[in-house]
Amino acid sequence: MDKDRIEGAARSAKGSVKDAVGKATGDTKMQAEGQADKAAGKVQNTIGGAKDAARDALKK
Repeated sequence: MDKDRIEGAARSAKGSVKDAVGKATGDTKMQAEGQADKAAGKVQNTIGGAKDAARDALKK
């Protein structure tokens, strides 16, 4: 598993928490940061998945 997948999943999870806390407290800045972190984490996770697929294809 590529490190980008792990870091992306962690960043996405952190973003989910920030988004939820921002919603609960009415902090729109924190909520926006959380949504941005979630999106960036998903992109990073996708990149890691592509790297894994490429690595697996080269092994075959």
